[in-house]
Amino acid sequence: MKKSKQSRKREFTLKARREIVARDNGQCIFCAMGYMPCNNELAAEMKSIMHYIPRSKNGLGIPENGAVGCQYHHNMLDNGNKGNREEMLTIFQNYLKKHYPNWEEKKLVYSKWSFLEKLQEIERKGNEHVE
Repeated sequence: MKKSKQSRKREFTLKARREIVARDNGQCIFCAMGYMPCNNELAAEMKSIMHYIPRSKNGLGIPENGAVGCQYHHNMLDNGNKGNREEMLTIFQNYLKKHYPNWEEKKLVYSKWSFLEKLQEIERKGNEHVE
C-alpha cells in the first residue's frame, strides 16, 4: 500500500540522511558534546537520525529537523526516561540554529497548506517592492 504524502514528508530521505550524517560527521551530537556520556558501548555505537519535532507531531524529514544520535541518547530524548528531555531539546535546537541561521520551528512541521503560505509570503515581498 502506498504511503500518504504526509507520511512520506515526515520520513528522512536517503539524501537528507546523507546530508545529516555528513554535517554531524557521523557522530551523535550529544556524545560529541560530552552530554551525559553513555557507558554502554553497543548503545553508543548504534546510530540513527533523530527528529527534533517528532514524526508523531508532523515533524518533517528534512536536515533542519534532524541530527545523528546514538541509541542511548535517542532513547533518552524520545522517552524522557531520565528527565532530561527539555534540556536535550534546547541543546538540539541550539545545534540546529548554529547550522541553519534562518532556522524556525514552524518550518519543521508538515502543513497541507504550506504552499499557500509560501505564495502569500512571495506576494507580500512583491508588494513591498511596488510601494
